[in-house]
Amino acid sequence: MALLFWAVGVLAYLVAVFHRQSLSVAGLDAAERMGVSEAGMATLAMLQLLVYALMQVPVGVLLDRFGSKRLLLTGALTMAAGQLVFALSDNLLYGIAARMLIGLGDAMTFISVVRLVNLAFPPHRNPLLLQLTGLIGQLGAIASTVPMIASLHTYGWAPTFYGAAGVGVVMAVLLIAVLRDKPSGQAAEPGLKAAWTHPGTRLGMWTHVATQCSAAAFLLLWGYPFLVEGQGLAPQTAGVLLATLTAVGMVCGPVLGYLAGRYPLRRSWLVLGVIGSTAAAWTAVLAWPGHAPLWLLVVLVVVLAANGPGSMIGFDYARTFNPAGRIGAATGIVNGGGFLASMSVIALIAIGLEVFDDYRLAFLLQYPVWLLGVVQVLRYRAKARRLLAQLDEGLGEVRGAQEPALGTKALD
Repeated sequence: MALLFWAVGVLAYLVAVFHRQSLSVAGLDAAERMGVSEAGMATLAMLQLLVYALMQVPVGVLLDRFGSKRLLLTGALTMAAGQLVFALSDNLLYGIAARMLIGLGDAMTFISVVRLVNLAFPPHRNPLLLQLTGLIGQLGAIASTVPMIASLHTYGWAPTFYGAAGVGVVMAVLLIAVLRDKPSGQAAEPGLKAAWTHPGTRLGMWTHVATQCSAAAFLLLWGYPFLVEGQGLAPQTAGVLLATLTAVGMVCGPVLGYLAGRYPLRRSWLVLGVIGSTAAAWTAVLAWPGHAPLWLLVVLVVVLAANGPGSMIGFDYARTFNPAGRIGAATGIVNGGGFLASMSVIALIAIGLEVFDDYRLAFLLQYPVWLLGVVQVLRYRAKARRLLAQLDEGLGEVRGAQEPALGTKALD
């Protein structure tokens, strides 16, 4: 039964990813329908991410009190309501309300599945199942690209988003019929401060910040306009590239998961490698005179595909440094920090477009975020090393199995 419950939870996460990223290919249609500029569209994505990020820690507290089923069900119905409002939207106010509902429901989903995995399976299976959760969930991103584009062009705005709302209702019925869990009834507040003040949690948060933000901004909002308006690609080609990013990410996930498990003493170097390769790929595209060739854009999306799987290392740090009693709070901190960074990058690109009216200059504003992330990863890695040296703490289950502590070298 545990596998069945996990499968239903993963399906709920897949649907949440579909709802979350449905704006990415509807951005140009939404701007025309609502009569807003790039900054207005950025407002929709920013508010969706802001609600998601700000709700992470509160959701962790509610999760310990009410359990995964109730939060997954509430999340599915809230996102369905958001898509229904979006289908009826013809101005920015309704659009904002719709995307905030989607952000609220989305915030309840992934962290609930993480708790489900932690309670339903032995510790040595958790890391693999968490990677598979992220991997399978990305199928929702694929469903939000080419199929959504085809539906918008074939059936139009309202029928497409009515259909999206219907998917959420079906998911809610499935959760009611199949999923079972037992809430702990424990309040999690005492663990929040301990989780936040531990440098290992901060290391996980900054890992998530620096690795996720570029690909998240690309998929959630700016990738499709950049490829179509900035690079002159046909809408169908842009949709294929966005789907390719997600598909390649599904391959990168197990690879990075294997490397992190095989070489746990070098996890931070994997993180730095993801950040460095992302910056290098963007530099090549933005420095190319005129439109970048298609092969280089393919290279860009392939490199961006490692961002999401790389950010999962942040959750591994949260699990490694925190006991089970505060894992929800730590996971919420890591996840919320990453999405706040994604929101910041989306806002910076929007500001860049308003000021410079040039995609190249706007996308240069990602670089300060990467630089800050690298500095903070190195900083909190050093702090965690010092703390472990002082307290002689162990890192616990670095590879998901019950192994002896690895000491401070586990942060290399």
